[in-house]
Amino acid sequence: MKSKMWGFLLLVSVTFADVSVRRFDGEKVFRVTPHYEGQINILKYIASKMQVDFWHPDSVEQVTTDMAVDFRVEADKCSEVESLLQQSRLDYEILIENVQSVIDRQLDHHVRATGHQYEKYNNWEAIEAWTATIANENPTLVSRSQIGNTYEGRPIYVLKVGSPGVNKKAIFMDCGFHAREWISPAFCQWFVREAVQGYGTEALMTHLLDNLDFYVLPVLNIDGYVYTWTKSRMWRKTRSANAGSSCIGTDPNRNFDAGWCTIGASNRPCDDTYCGSAPESERETKALADFIRQNLSTIKAYLTIHSYSQLLLYPYSYTYSVTKDNTELNVLAESAVSKLASVHGTKYTYGPGATTIYPAAGGSDDWAYDQGIKYSFTFELRDKGRYGFLLPESQIQPTCEETTVAVKYIASYVLDHLY
Repeated sequence: MKSKMWGFLLLVSVTFADVSVRRFDGEKVFRVTPHYEGQINILKYIASKMQVDFWHPDSVEQVTTDMAVDFRVEADKCSEVESLLQQSRLDYEILIENVQSVIDRQLDHHVRATGHQYEKYNNWEAIEAWTATIANENPTLVSRSQIGNTYEGRPIYVLKVGSPGVNKKAIFMDCGFHAREWISPAFCQWFVREAVQGYGTEALMTHLLDNLDFYVLPVLNIDGYVYTWTKSRMWRKTRSANAGSSCIGTDPNRNFDAGWCTIGASNRPCDDTYCGSAPESERETKALADFIRQNLSTIKAYLTIHSYSQLLLYPYSYTYSVTKDNTELNVLAESAVSKLASVHGTKYTYGPGATTIYPAAGGSDDWAYDQGIKYSFTFELRDKGRYGFLLPESQIQPTCEETTVAVKYIASYVLDHLY
């Protein structure tokens, strides 16, 4: 009798746990290409009348003519949206027929070993434990420091990767700005492993680590990342409370003091591109900015890893004006994406953020550049929309392999141009 009761209680607890997790059954991802202003207005109408989750671009305000626009629609609104698109003669296709089924397939269903795995997506608990393990197992090459805490009190860690040396310059790289972009933290973990395994065995990596330090922040938006694992897979923002609003969170990549909240960002707390109450209002962005300011004399490149779209971007995004270093950054980006393509044939587009995709104020790459870090780049990793933010685990390895080659190329270039 006791065993039956325990079984019943277990079933009840599992059932209640499942109820708390947001599901996406029957939801679709549409790709629409508006060709004139009237069709853009149809998209704005749709966005104003129902909850639409824009995947690319980040909001309807950023949509321009002939742009491929990807957005997720809740199940009970899909037929209505499709009818509106057909009536308006908008070119569209359905990228994902059932979002929940793609979520269910994103993690493979083979036996998953406990602990950290590089070719699988790891939850925050596994990543946090890994940051300690990788540092403890490689004390002469990796060290871990805490640079702050998230809104919910979780520690924000940076790994310093490099051989001992004096007066070394550094490259700062962060991942996990937007919670649902799981391939981003996967890359930071992969890169650290490549650095550790490559030191002493691979000439270029050894050369880089002997002459440069890499500061690697595996997950910036930890609270949001945890939320995507436990509550809602498609969450984007931080998890901070907003005064005067029931809506939670700020977009950390609209929260930096770089044209803050002027274009491509929202001042409405309920929006995914909410810029926050002030620059660096988020504990996470403040911790990152403070660390870079404290190490500004040594940090010579800033790389921030996002997804998706297969892009390599450089400043500016908050203005259409180009930087004084535009020519050099363009040449470097061109070579880096060529190196990336040489691995698996993946094609990237490159250029200044505002003109290459869309304007967006408050980004970390623009902020870093304005702090004097000339080599400031944003990677938008795979893919181009087939899976979007739900890239399957089978693509982790090839994505990370090709991106590592591009990062090493940029690092080598920076090292050659230090003096």
